[in-house]
Amino acid sequence: MKPLADVGRLRGWAAVPAPRYVGGNQVDLLQGGDELFPRMRAAIALATREVWMATYIFHDDPASTTLAVALKEAAGRGVAVHLVVDGFGTMAALPRVRALFADSGVRLEVFRPLDRWYAWLQPGQLRRLHQKLCVCDERLAFVGGINIIDDRHDLHHGWTDTPRLDYAVALQGPVAEHVHATARAMWARAHLWRGWRDEVRELARSPQPVKKAMTIVRELRGQVPTQSQSQSQSQSQSQPQSQLQLQLQEGPGEAAPAEAAGRVTAAFLVRDNLRQRRAIERSYVEAIRHSRRRVDLAVPYFYPGRAFRRALRQAARRGVQVRLLLQGKVDYRIAALAARALYDELRTHGVRIYEYTPAFLHAKVAVVDDDWATVGSSNIDPLSLLLNLEANVVVRDAGFAAALAQRLQQAFDLSQEVVGAPVRTGWRHWLHRGVVAWIAHLYLRLAGITGRY
Repeated sequence: MKPLADVGRLRGWAAVPAPRYVGGNQVDLLQGGDELFPRMRAAIALATREVWMATYIFHDDPASTTLAVALKEAAGRGVAVHLVVDGFGTMAALPRVRALFADSGVRLEVFRPLDRWYAWLQPGQLRRLHQKLCVCDERLAFVGGINIIDDRHDLHHGWTDTPRLDYAVALQGPVAEHVHATARAMWARAHLWRGWRDEVRELARSPQPVKKAMTIVRELRGQVPTQSQSQSQSQSQSQPQSQLQLQLQEGPGEAAPAEAAGRVTAAFLVRDNLRQRRAIERSYVEAIRHSRRRVDLAVPYFYPGRAFRRALRQAARRGVQVRLLLQGKVDYRIAALAARALYDELRTHGVRIYEYTPAFLHAKVAVVDDDWATVGSSNIDPLSLLLNLEANVVVRDAGFAAALAQRLQQAFDLSQEVVGAPVRTGWRHWLHRGVVAWIAHLYLRLAGITGRY
């Protein structure tokens, strides 16, 4: 356990950087663990100072173990290796993962662990760490939807011959620093949750113990800004609308100029429980609202809110080709029912829906027009848009958008389009929509989310 002074320093680490577009980046698209894991292992092998990794699932199958070996070898040669995994996503393999890293020098933390029966009763446990991040020496980062588990291995359905469809990006340049700050913050928050009792012992020495206790609790939950965040927030409030906000609200069109010739402009966005609660969702909606030619979106879990659905409908009505690639091979039946409850509404307005059947779909990506693309961990459903900690990269570059569009077209070609006349009447249809809406409403209330979705 870290001394109290170090815990106080870690509280500052828990700050997540505000999103902004920066140029001068190299962004490489990677499909599946077969492309991601070798690149990640090579980056870890070359790390000289530090490695930070945050992931929802870290399993112990052979593909995962090769990464565990790379992390342990890095720690063995003196690299500071920090790993944080989600307590729910990694729950099935957590004892074996702990054994993998025992006495290795890898500093493993668990975000919101579920190792006590009463932990399940805490509403905050519905908010999970769903990010997939890895950063080496603050210069090379990986972001996407790919967990540390073999693409052919599904925790609920076993092994398959065909790998999941999933994507990630390798990032070099200024945006990698933003990923580094976020991965460090996730580890620090998990560490602080574990070490908060040490601070409680010191509360009696405080002149205002109750106030200090409440501050610590809120900080550990990620609900109040640190001092540096407060200063940043007060500065942003003094300006009606900053250049950053204007940049992130731009739709597709001419991308902001890169800082170096031939380099890519990108922004790293998180969904957090502090000041960036809707950053990823708003980025999607603004891009769709400004679309002129096409919107291609692939996501396994699709149950968007009103504003998102309205943006899709309006884009299709003004002649934009809007295509959704959703699950055809279903892993969670309730998620498929939720998505299909919206099929008629969207198809009536011209949105084309395809179901991917060759394998499980796990990609969370989109291409809008010719120069806007995103790759990340966020689904388009209440869990990702309102509850979980998520991370996406938005890229403003025609070359990258074309590369992702080509991969998506291959997936569309292998998929089945939902055809036939939409039927928006009948008691079965409205009962289906009503039940799904009620379940989503109840889940959000249990998680402490109020208001419309």
